[in-house]
Amino acid sequence: MKKLIVTCILLGIFSAGSAPACTTMLVTKGASRDGSVIVAHSDDSELFDQRLVYVPAADHKPGSLRNVYYDAVSLGERPEYHASLLQRYVGVDRGPTYVDPHKPQSIPIGAIPQVAHTYAYFDGSYAIMNEHQLMFGECTDGTKIQPEPVPGTLIFYSAELSRVAAERCKTAREAVELIGSLIETYGYYGTGETLPVGDTEEGWVIEMAPSPEGKGGLWVAKKVPDGEVFVAANELRIREIDPDDPDMLYSKDLHAIAEKHGWWNPEDGKLDWLRTVSLGEYSHPYYSLRRVWRLQSRMAPSRKQSPWVEDGFTKKYPFSIKPDKKLGVRDVMNLYRDYYQGTEFDQSQGITAGPFGCPYRYPGPMDAGGDTGDPNAERKGAWERPISIYRCGFSYVCQARGWLPDPVGGIVWFGPDEPMATCYVPFYVGVRSIAEPYYTCDTTTFSQKSAWWAFNFVANWAALKYSYMIKDIQQKQDEIENAEMESIRETDKQARALYKQDPEKARELLTASCENQATRVVKDWWDFAWLLVARYDDGYVNAPGKMAREVGYPKEWYDKSEWKDGPTSYRKNK
Repeated sequence: MKKLIVTCILLGIFSAGSAPACTTMLVTKGASRDGSVIVAHSDDSELFDQRLVYVPAADHKPGSLRNVYYDAVSLGERPEYHASLLQRYVGVDRGPTYVDPHKPQSIPIGAIPQVAHTYAYFDGSYAIMNEHQLMFGECTDGTKIQPEPVPGTLIFYSAELSRVAAERCKTAREAVELIGSLIETYGYYGTGETLPVGDTEEGWVIEMAPSPEGKGGLWVAKKVPDGEVFVAANELRIREIDPDDPDMLYSKDLHAIAEKHGWWNPEDGKLDWLRTVSLGEYSHPYYSLRRVWRLQSRMAPSRKQSPWVEDGFTKKYPFSIKPDKKLGVRDVMNLYRDYYQGTEFDQSQGITAGPFGCPYRYPGPMDAGGDTGDPNAERKGAWERPISIYRCGFSYVCQARGWLPDPVGGIVWFGPDEPMATCYVPFYVGVRSIAEPYYTCDTTTFSQKSAWWAFNFVANWAALKYSYMIKDIQQKQDEIENAEMESIRETDKQARALYKQDPEKARELLTASCENQATRVVKDWWDFAWLLVARYDDGYVNAPGKMAREVGYPKEWYDKSEWKDGPTSYRKNK
């Protein structure tokens, strides 16, 4: 057993460094300002597949099969399945956007019986939200073992599980139960995973891990109490399994397998899910917990939670909390734009931030991999892991509003690239298609036709003079997002009235409205990008009539730099 765990720890070094390492949250009805349920997610996936894809509903013949595909976000690229990180899927099974006859088609690793009808949904690295307002978040977690897929035996990873649930389910509990059944029946490979799942009424969290049995899988699910908010950041968040809790579900053989393999003993009391299947945090201490602390402390400062704990298995940060004030959609967006501003961990401070307070921290060969429980990991230093990180591929805030018809009630607020420098754009779940710039993205080739490249360009350009440009970015975000909020109120009213008369015309209205707005935002952001290029050209701060304004560096940077030792006379400085 020791050999197995060490082997899989080494596999974990790979997955921890390359798999999307995300931050996710769920806001229940009683914790949101308008009574909606909110699920949010940042897909911190580096230069992978950043497309937002609309997968249409479909009817299927009796006796047909649903192919299951390998997900490169689990353990990296696998040529035997034509699995690439640059294109999450190529084939005909998920609508026209994924069809490309000129590229290798994805090869399934298994199949399950298909249902007569599958629902439409928005797809990213994982399923995002379906036409019935069922929505998903995600974060990847470390586990003691991380096995490869085995055709016919271990065929599911969490991404495909979320897609099957989006295709077949209308409620969060229904989705959780289906995912658990699929894990037990068809097997689970790859990393540990946390999936918040919400609908118009409630929210659940399902967490999963591979089984040391070499078949099946382990999982546990817990309902988020109404009025509270759940947060996760690359570490499993469910702790003691209570068999008497009606709001907790788990795999039927969890206790037996854990005991058999020495992961848990009955005399230790209730099974602690995190300790049983995990070695702790990813990468380094506080890689996960700092983000959990930050989000909980911002939502409920009255709790006065400390950012310092004894170890990665701390219980100081509860499963969910009641926020001091109820949250709106823009509150959640702005939580994701956090890099510890104003705290002792502020990424815009320190020598690495440079003279203009850039919060980006680029890892390299000096940075350790593996999990904190990895006995072979050597850590000579580490960067704080912020919520908004430079390598975020996209983030979103899903909103389920039960007082409206499903096509009108469900909205995905989607933001390409990192939250700090993006602008969130609304897409109703009732649309028939989405704006082309949002499903157009090749991270290997710069293109002004892509929404992702527009926001990625601005984020990278901001690094040149961050303390100046971030103010411009925030002003532009407020301008666009506040206007979108006003527009949504009017669109809601029109679409709701039209839906009563003709649901199909309501969908046409929503589609046109979303496409026009999204296309306009991308154009505005490119115009904004070129404005920033001119405004901060050659290190100046420029404006018509005030060109080449010399601003130099902050005073404290002159004190740190070699400027004070420069030539001020013809004599050699001491």
